[in-house]
Amino acid sequence: MPYEKTSIPSGGMKITIHDGILNVPDNPVIPFIEGDGTGPDIWKASVRVLDAAVDKAYAGKRKIEWMEVYAGEKSFNKGLGWLPEETLDVFREFLVGIKGPLSTPIGGGIRSLNVALRQELDLYVCLRPVRYVKGVPSPVKRPELVDMVIFRENTEDIYAGIEWQAESLEAEKVIGFLQQEMGVKKIRFPKTSAIGIKPVSQEGSIRLVEAAIEYALQHGRKSVTLVHKGNIMKFTEGAFKSWGYELSTTKYRDRTISQRESWIIGNKERDPGISSEENARSIEPGFDNMTPAQKESLVKEVEKTLELWPTHGDGKWKKMLMMKDSIADITLQQTITRADEFDVIATTNLNGDYLSDALAAQIGGIGIAPGGNINYKTGHAIFEATHGTAPKYANLDKVNPGSVILSGVMMLEYLGWVEAAGLINASLSKTISAGKVTYDFARLMRAEGTGDVTELRCSQFADEIIGNL
Repeated sequence: MPYEKTSIPSGGMKITIHDGILNVPDNPVIPFIEGDGTGPDIWKASVRVLDAAVDKAYAGKRKIEWMEVYAGEKSFNKGLGWLPEETLDVFREFLVGIKGPLSTPIGGGIRSLNVALRQELDLYVCLRPVRYVKGVPSPVKRPELVDMVIFRENTEDIYAGIEWQAESLEAEKVIGFLQQEMGVKKIRFPKTSAIGIKPVSQEGSIRLVEAAIEYALQHGRKSVTLVHKGNIMKFTEGAFKSWGYELSTTKYRDRTISQRESWIIGNKERDPGISSEENARSIEPGFDNMTPAQKESLVKEVEKTLELWPTHGDGKWKKMLMMKDSIADITLQQTITRADEFDVIATTNLNGDYLSDALAAQIGGIGIAPGGNINYKTGHAIFEATHGTAPKYANLDKVNPGSVILSGVMMLEYLGWVEAAGLINASLSKTISAGKVTYDFARLMRAEGTGDVTELRCSQFADEIIGNL
């Protein structure tokens, strides 16, 4: 379709999707938003790296046709508004795009542009791979153990939250309804409480966990951990966990095993004569203090699990995808102290926000952390820098373009162009290992005394990566 403010490259073709499979031409049109603040600098550097890698990997037979669309300050200054409908239409039509950082407009009631893009296009997965690159300065002792992929639900929870300001008429009405109609007694200070509601749906949870399981199976990962706060929020976070397990035991029963099931079957493998009650006692240390009804329930769980013996017993389960769950707060600790026990993580929105940024700190900071926002059903995806706009560094050719470059790597992998993605990963690692880095890494490397360091500008860092392809 024709666009008023956007020029479609004449030499490019659309990416399409059929039966859930992307059809990517050799010359795909890829919309991009260069971003605000440092966005133009890091985009100029990143696009050169992406183009050079594609050209080298495919000897000129493949080429991305870039198509600029507008959002953020550049769009506003052109008189198009902060997020033009035309930009959304372009992403809808051409499926896959990439963007730099966008600032949130100043003013009450104006939502984040990043959140708006995700919700308008229903990009329900926030995909955040977190993998250590050799040579990157890190605050932890064993950063090389960090190799995780986070699937963060991207459209519900706090992103779809509803709030009412403390002491407002609306808050007073909601609190009155909760107390008078619902019998709620827990609100400690009802006259001065702000109220918030967060939705967590079965459909939203299942499609997120499904994407995580599919990814883990396709990429040969060893486990999926459902991260939640279900011990406190039983009907939202707890339901997320339950729905995730239910999916794994229905759609993926022949390819998954829960950690608890592995304990039960493992006990039977080690001791074929073990009784169901002894098995139950071994997996639940508090078994002897349980009520008779609780004991009976646990024994039935053991017996139900052992019905899997024909398909999962005799060590077959060891080759299957392990499904686990972990409480959110302890997860933040254990991803530091036991990083190698985590692989693919599926979690709700707010938990994923904390977790992805905390993990990014272990592998060099958010400046080198990539991200993607994906709808695996429709094929729509926007890959993005995960950091802010850093306006004080705008137009200084100074900042690290790593987040956009690695988001571009994610995009290439999504397109199936894994050879080009692999070239960039290898070259980035080689460049950083040689101590040729931008100011953020140079400062940390010098403080750590890690050898010769050459501080490069943003554009020079891109030159070095291209030279090492």
